[in-house]
Amino acid sequence: MLPRFELAVAAGGRETLLRGPAALAPEPGREQFVGEVSHAAEAFGIHPGMRLGEALARCPRLALVPPDPVGVADGWERVVSALEAIGAAVEADRPGLACFDARGVRRLHGGTLDGIVAAVRRALRRPARIGAGPTRFCALAAAARARARRATIVAQAAELHAEPIALLRYRDETAALPEGLDRLGVRTLGDLAALPRAALADRFGPPGLLAHDLVHGRDTPLRPRRPGEILEETLDLEESASGEQLGRALELLVDRLLARRERDGRTLRAVVLGATLVEGGTWRERVVFREPLADPIRMRLVLSQRLAQLPAPAEALRLTVDRFGPPHPGGRALFDDGAVQRRARLREAIRQVRAVAGPEGALRVLAVDPDSRVPERRAVLTPFEL
Repeated sequence: MLPRFELAVAAGGRETLLRGPAALAPEPGREQFVGEVSHAAEAFGIHPGMRLGEALARCPRLALVPPDPVGVADGWERVVSALEAIGAAVEADRPGLACFDARGVRRLHGGTLDGIVAAVRRALRRPARIGAGPTRFCALAAAARARARRATIVAQAAELHAEPIALLRYRDETAALPEGLDRLGVRTLGDLAALPRAALADRFGPPGLLAHDLVHGRDTPLRPRRPGEILEETLDLEESASGEQLGRALELLVDRLLARRERDGRTLRAVVLGATLVEGGTWRERVVFREPLADPIRMRLVLSQRLAQLPAPAEALRLTVDRFGPPHPGGRALFDDGAVQRRARLREAIRQVRAVAGPEGALRVLAVDPDSRVPERRAVLTPFEL
C-alpha cells in the first residue's frame, strides 16, 4: 500500500502535502466528489468520496490539487512493473494498492515471508506499507495498520474486529457502505460481523453481503493482470489546440500508432487517450472498442467523440494501446505464404486490376538501354506477367 499515491503524484511530491490540508479536486465534467485527502485534511473529518461543498464547509482553507491521471497511470505502471520483476502476479486495479499471492514467489526469495517483504522493499525503493493475511481484505487491513519500516501480518479475520469500518472504502464494491453504517452506529468491523447476514442483504443488497463475507474471512479470488508491451504515440502541440486542430492531431496519432512495426498486424481492443492541459493537470480516458479494430477511419470516429469531452485546450496529446486484439484476418503480409500461394495471389490481383483498368492496368519496367543519353530509350513499359 502506498497511501495517498494519486494525491502525491498530482501535488508533485509528498513534501507538498505537509504544508496544510489538501485534497484531490474532482475531474472536470465528473461528479463533484473529492479524491484522496492529506493527513491534515482527515483531521477535519474529510474523507475520499465526500462532496466538494461539504469538504469546503468543514475546512474553508482546503487546498484543491488538480488531478493528474496521466502522471498517476505512468507512475503506477512503474510500481507494478517493479513488483512483477520479483516474480509476482499482481492485481493492481487501484493506484496505490497492489496485491499478489505470496505462495507463488516464496521459493524465489528464501522460502520465508520476510524474504518476500525484503524483495518488495528493494524493488519499490520507496516507503510502503506491507501487510499479509489469508485473504486480500485481511492483507489490506494489515497494511493499513503497518508502518513504513515494519510489515504486519494478520493470521485470521477475527483479529480485525477492532478495526474501523472505514476500511471498506478500499474496495470499490463496498466504498459507499461506511457512511450508511456509521449512521446506524456500526463503527468497527466487529460490529459489522455481529449483524445478521439477512439484515445486511435487506438493507444494503450485494455490497452488504460482500462486506459480511470480508469480515468473516471470505474474499473473492485475486485477478492478476496480464503483463503486456507498451505501445504509444505522443504529439506535442506548438499552440494550445482545440476544435479542428485537435482533430487533425488525433488523425496523425492514429496513423502513427497503426503504422508501428511493433503492432505486427494485430488489432486494437482498447486504447487510452490522454492529454496535457494548458491550464495545468492532465486528462485521461480509456476507450474499449466494440470489436477489435485496425481501421483508422473507424478508430478516429470513436476517439473523436471522446476527445470532444476534453475540458480545456491541450498542449500535448497521447494515444496508448491498452490491450491488443487478434491479428486482422485480412492483414496478413504478402510474403507470409509459400511461393506457390504467393504467385497465385499475385496472378489474381493482376487479373482484377486489368479487368477494371484495361490491358495496360498492370505493367512492369523493362531496362532496354541503361547507358543511353536519351531518357526515353533507357527503359520501356511492358505487360506484367507471372
